[in-house]
Amino acid sequence: MSTTQPTNNSIKTVWHSFAGSATWRWFQKAIVLILFSLVVNHLAASDNFLDGTSYRFPIVGFLFTIILSTLVGIIAHLNFKFYKKKYFAKKVEIATALRFIASTLGYITIIYIPAAIIAEIISGGQIEFYYILIGLLITLLVCSILIGLWYAQDIYNLYKLSIKGTEITIDSGAKMTKLTYENIVCFYSENKIVYTVKNDGTTINTDFTLNELEEKINDQLFFRANRQIIIHKDAVDQIEKIENGKLRIRLKVSIEHSMIDEINISRYKRKAFVNWFQ
Repeated sequence: MSTTQPTNNSIKTVWHSFAGSATWRWFQKAIVLILFSLVVNHLAASDNFLDGTSYRFPIVGFLFTIILSTLVGIIAHLNFKFYKKKYFAKKVEIATALRFIASTLGYITIIYIPAAIIAEIISGGQIEFYYILIGLLITLLVCSILIGLWYAQDIYNLYKLSIKGTEITIDSGAKMTKLTYENIVCFYSENKIVYTVKNDGTTINTDFTLNELEEKINDQLFFRANRQIIIHKDAVDQIEKIENGKLRIRLKVSIEHSMIDEINISRYKRKAFVNWFQ
């Protein structure tokens, strides 16, 4: 009894470690790709239908699809790494995720058509573009679903990180201060010096310009209200419509400064602000 329980716990620990590892995720993808290959090849031609009198197992198409699916996985992985570094690291939104899927499907199409023709030539079959097109459409449909499922959790994790966990290092002379986005109310510029306002109302002068900060920070959370101030979404307390189609913004943190006490959004920026805030 005393030795069985630790052994079982060890097995569970190893299993949970494996189940959460990258190897397990790739193993799951491999199983899905094999099933996907079987389904696609049995639907691509009438001779491959299971209830057909002339049924034959599509071995060439099956092996071809396995190879193609492996390439799809590699393409999706490399493209995701590219999008993660260039786009998702700063901003995660639906449009960017859809562009990631669309671009991946574009690369798949470029590879699929010549590969399908080569496979038909090697197998000695007749090239039928109708079946190649049907196979491509089915492949793109299923791949779009698979890619979405494969990377949905990764994209969501990046989104949570960009919203809650991201830090920014504020350089102020010889000092460096790390602040999370949640602890920042706004940035404002006065006399060519940019200040960071924290949730407790204290300020830190920075060595950045507002333009530099606008490039660094997450624009899902921060908005350039005007030439002198960038505000955090969670810091907005009240929005008031004023004359000439403008908006007046009041922040939750009370700071004795005319620039921050009342922030005006011009009518030209009103639509962009409302879309961002919503």
